[in-house]
Amino acid sequence: MLAVLEHDQVLSMTASAAASGVRPGMRRGGVLALAPQALLCERDLAREQGARDDIALTLLQYTPEVAHAEEDSLLLDVSASLSAFGGRLALCRRIRESIQALGFTPHVSMAPTAQGAWLLARGMSRDNSRHAPGLARQRRSLRLASMQRRLDALPFMILPAARPYQEWLAGIGCKTLADLRKLPRAGLQRRSDKHILESLDRAYGTAPEMFEWVQAPQTFSAWLELPDRIEHAEAVLFAARRLILQMIGWLVAQQLAVSRFMLSLEHERGRQAIAPTPLEIALAEPAWHEEHLLRLLKERLGRLQLDAPVIALRLQASQVAAMLPPTASLFPEPGGAPGAYARLLELLSARLGSDNVLQPAAQADHRPEIANAWQAAADSHGSDSGSKRRPPPEETLRRIQPQRPFWLLQQPLALMLRQHRPFYGSPLRLLSGPERIECGWWDGPAAVRDYFVAEGEEAACYWIYRERHDNDVQWFLHGLFA
Repeated sequence: MLAVLEHDQVLSMTASAAASGVRPGMRRGGVLALAPQALLCERDLAREQGARDDIALTLLQYTPEVAHAEEDSLLLDVSASLSAFGGRLALCRRIRESIQALGFTPHVSMAPTAQGAWLLARGMSRDNSRHAPGLARQRRSLRLASMQRRLDALPFMILPAARPYQEWLAGIGCKTLADLRKLPRAGLQRRSDKHILESLDRAYGTAPEMFEWVQAPQTFSAWLELPDRIEHAEAVLFAARRLILQMIGWLVAQQLAVSRFMLSLEHERGRQAIAPTPLEIALAEPAWHEEHLLRLLKERLGRLQLDAPVIALRLQASQVAAMLPPTASLFPEPGGAPGAYARLLELLSARLGSDNVLQPAAQADHRPEIANAWQAAADSHGSDSGSKRRPPPEETLRRIQPQRPFWLLQQPLALMLRQHRPFYGSPLRLLSGPERIECGWWDGPAAVRDYFVAEGEEAACYWIYRERHDNDVQWFLHGLFA
C-alpha cells in the first residue's frame, strides 16, 4: 500500500491503503498507526509536471490539439480524428492503452465541450462516483442535450471555482450543478466571482472555449530513470516502450518518420561511473508505427549482453525524414504490402546484425574486387538526404563490363603453368579475351592485368587473368561462371 504526502498530510492513497483506514488529510503519525506497513512518499511537483508532459507528447499521435487543464488533466480535441482511428470507442480505447503503457491509470471522458468532458471525467472517477450513483459507466456524451443532463446530476463541488464557497452554497440548499445553475446569475456573481459562471457556461456550451495547445519540440530526446536496476537486456524493452510512445507522438505531431534512432542504456554514475551502452537502430525505410519500432528494438536487445546494470534510458531520434502518405494504388504490386521487403531487411539486420545482412553495392571501378562491393542492407535506403545519390547497381554494372562472372573469389588463386597453359584441375583453354585493365595507381599499386574466359576439360568456365610485372607473368583464378 502507498500514500502520497504533501506538507506531512495525506494527499492521495492506493485502494489498499484506503481499506486500512487511511484518509486524505491524515497526518504521517496517524497513517503509520493504522497501517505500519504502508509506504509513504512526498509529493514531487517536478516529476508530476514531467509525467504530464510525457503523456501530452504521447497523445499528440491522436490529435495535434492537446492542452493542459486544471488538476493535472489533459484536454484533447478529437473531432477530426474519430474516423481516422475507427470511431469514438476505438479512439478512447487506444488513448487509454497508451496512457496505461506509460504507467498511469487514466479517467477518460468524451463530450461536445472540453469543460463538460473534464467535469464528467472528474465526476465519474472512483473518488467522486459515490456522489453520482448510476453514472459511473456513462462517460461519453456525444450530444449536447445528453451531456447537459449528466452534468446536472453531478455535485457542484467538482467545479473548482465553486469550492471556496462550499459552505455558503450548501447552506442555501445547493447540491448539484443543476441547483447551481438555477441560482440568480447576478446574485451569484456578487456573492462569489465571475469564474463560477464562466466555467458553467463553457461546460454547458453557451460560451466559447480557448486553449493554448501543446507544442512539440523541434528535436526529440527523452530520458527515463528506472525504479530499479535492470540486469537483463530483454527487461529493458518494457521501460523503453514508454520512450518509444513519446517518440511516436512527436513524430506524428511533426509529420516525420524516423530512419535512425539511438537508445542509450545508462549505468553507474559518480566515482564508479560506467559509460552508457549505445544501441543504434537503423531502418531501411522511415517508419513511425509502434509495433514495427518495438519489434526491431526487441531483436536488438535480445542479442545484447549488458556489462553492468541499467539505471536509466535515453532515446534520441537521430535521423528523420518527411512522413510519406500511404499509396492507394488501383493495382497493387505483387509480393505483399508496400514496404514488406524493407521491413524484412530491417528485421533480419536487427536479429543477425547489420554486418551479416548485405546486398550488392556496385562501384564505378574497373577492378573487380572494388567494383563488386557490398554494403549493409539496412543502410541502403537510409542514407542522408544531403548525400549524393548512388546510381542503381544494375546501371553501374552495365557501365563497368558486360562479361563478368557471378562468383568472385575473396582472394585470387595463383595458378601453375603446365605445357605453357594455366592449370586448374586440368589445362585451361582460353575462350575469349584479353580484357586489359591498367588502373588503380592513384590509391596503391597499379593493377596491370589481362582477363580471359577459360574452359577446363570438364567444360566448366573460369575467369582468369594474367598479371604482368615487367617481364614476369603470373596467372590467377579470380571468378567462376555459373
